[in-house]
Amino acid sequence: MPYLFYNSCRWKYSLTVRLMILLFMVNTIASACTSDPAKEEQKQMPREHEKSLAADTTSTRRNAIPATTSLLGNPFVANRSKGNFLSSYYDRINSDFTIDADPIENRHRSSVTDTVFTIRFGTSMLEFYAPSQTGDLLLQVADIRNSDITLRNNMRVGMSQAELMSRLKAFGKDIRVTQSSAEVVASSHEGAPTTLHFYLKNGKVNRILYEGYVD
Repeated sequence: MPYLFYNSCRWKYSLTVRLMILLFMVNTIASACTSDPAKEEQKQMPREHEKSLAADTTSTRRNAIPATTSLLGNPFVANRSKGNFLSSYYDRINSDFTIDADPIENRHRSSVTDTVFTIRFGTSMLEFYAPSQTGDLLLQVADIRNSDITLRNNMRVGMSQAELMSRLKAFGKDIRVTQSSAEVVASSHEGAPTTLHFYLKNGKVNRILYEGYVD
């Protein structure tokens, strides 16, 4: 009897152990099956995020504002960032000058106050509109009546009409140029209605008038 009892206990114990091992194996296989898709999903998510970021970055570069501005955008300073500093214009004036700052109501929001800066030297002047919310310095008028300041490409009061036309041609098809014995006008083909007038006297430039466009 004891021998039979011993064998019975041993058989029950062996069966229990086998069941436990079988359950453990089933659990392990089930865990592996359920974890694989989650891991794959986790691996794929960063890749998709990286692709979207790469696409956004490319789009940003493509739509970035150019570092230089056209002649009619600013006839004095080609560098867009330098054009936002009054000192860039001070450095180009070869005579004494004064600067005035006048508050002005924003054109679109009456609660916002912007500033108009005016640089005067002799009988010449430069006028800038400075929106307080953007930090821009926008040239809106320039009236040059002497050679104390030069424009880009060394255009200035006192130069001949032939020399002026030669220098304007350097800007290519970006501008439209018309001329007569009394005036040379550089204007835009389309877009903002900006103009650059060169008034002539005895075949030479005796006044330059820039009329910009500020929205």
